[in-house]
Amino acid sequence: MSDPLRALLVRDDLRPFFLDGHGLHLLDQRDLPAHETWRVFGDGGVIEGVARSIEGLAVRGAPAIGGAAALALAAFARRPRGTLASFVDTLKQHDARLRRTRPTAVNLFVALDAIAAARDAAAGRADARSDDVAVAVVDAAEAYCHVDEAACTAMGAHGAALLDDGDVVVTVCHTGALATCGQGTALGVVKSARKAGKDVAVVALETRPLLQGARLTAWECQRDRIPVTLITDGMAAFALNRGLRGRRIARALVGADRIARNGDTANKIGTFALAVACAHHDVPFHVVAPTTTFDETCPDGHAIPIEERAADEVRSARGAPLSPVDVGVWNPAFDVTPASLVTGFVTERGLLSRGASPARSASPAAAARR
Repeated sequence: MSDPLRALLVRDDLRPFFLDGHGLHLLDQRDLPAHETWRVFGDGGVIEGVARSIEGLAVRGAPAIGGAAALALAAFARRPRGTLASFVDTLKQHDARLRRTRPTAVNLFVALDAIAAARDAAAGRADARSDDVAVAVVDAAEAYCHVDEAACTAMGAHGAALLDDGDVVVTVCHTGALATCGQGTALGVVKSARKAGKDVAVVALETRPLLQGARLTAWECQRDRIPVTLITDGMAAFALNRGLRGRRIARALVGADRIARNGDTANKIGTFALAVACAHHDVPFHVVAPTTTFDETCPDGHAIPIEERAADEVRSARGAPLSPVDVGVWNPAFDVTPASLVTGFVTERGLLSRGASPARSASPAAAARR
């Protein structure tokens, strides 16, 4: 019997989801690295299925959340039903359901805003038909995914210029292909550098409580033959202080879920602590994110909504208890790194310094949403 996980490991086109004639196929990232499990949602149950998959972290990563939501609407819209008015009303209800899934990653709302604009423009024409609205929704969803894929490639090229041969990069959470519609954000930079012939290695923080660094970053690095060392979150400062096996950590590369107008950056919990440790050791700290992650409607980090998740994610791991079952828990999924700790931003448009106004300099998405 063939090993499906091995097949996933050797495929070049690592993707978190794809849409075909059978429906939306979504790779359940909760089962990695042990198993490759694909969930298939037909047009009838695709909205609720994808919404629950986003909430349950079967799909995660800010750009990928946007892509999954977009393709869920596309899968539903491919078979328009009822009158134009009822079809549009149903699409609006599905849009609202997807918006309620996770509050922090702005890419979700950028994708849904783009689809809503296309939907309303098509529906507003004098001779509009349900089929016209369906085509507009599908085209807008596919455009979001194609734009993000191209952004990943461009960010990789710009970010690779920051890295020297022999560099060791530290990162947190997971920012590879499974978090985006392309090769990844921060991890995509490492991939591009290695494709350019640079010997770049990765130090991956395990990323408690759900271990995205251990389960996904370490796995994807091995899949792409990137040298990787896994450490616990609490080891980061000491690793920056002493280095690993004689090699100093040269730089931190992290992703982002939302970047405020002043440059404050929301990312996976533990990013702020890593930034503080980098500042203490004079190690550059770069945020790698597409312009869809910059939110100029958000003035600073205090205005970024921070998702708080279930206590049992901290109390247990893979069903095994780690603490007293009734111990009090605080479980924010993200923290906010102040702009003062960010060396610069890597976007598909190039590099932005800490002193720049990231959202105003980089974000067409925010302009479209005003």
